[in-house]
Amino acid sequence: MHVKRMSAEWKIYRTRFLVKAKQLTEPLVFVDAFGREHCGRAGDYLVESSGGVRRIAPREIFEDVYVAMARADQHRPVPPGLALPSPTLKRRVSRSVATA
Repeated sequence: MHVKRMSAEWKIYRTRFLVKAKQLTEPLVFVDAFGREHCGRAGDYLVESSGGVRRIAPREIFEDVYVAMARADQHRPVPPGLALPSPTLKRRVSRSVATA
């Protein structure tokens, strides 16, 4: 298979779900509600899905798949190049509300 021909076959993916996670500071072993044993090392992540199911994700995989988001109570500054002046932002919001 040629690389140029292969590039036409690529599809773009993203994860669909938000999860809560904590990075482990020490090894952790537990058995979930389905009787499956989960083992994690320091640096791995304890991941909880929206349904409350917990699992261990190896650090390398977790950090490759997930991107941290700010907590709802934290203010995350916008990089200067991406910030819009307030009047511009208000005009854009007004237009989008008016056309909806």
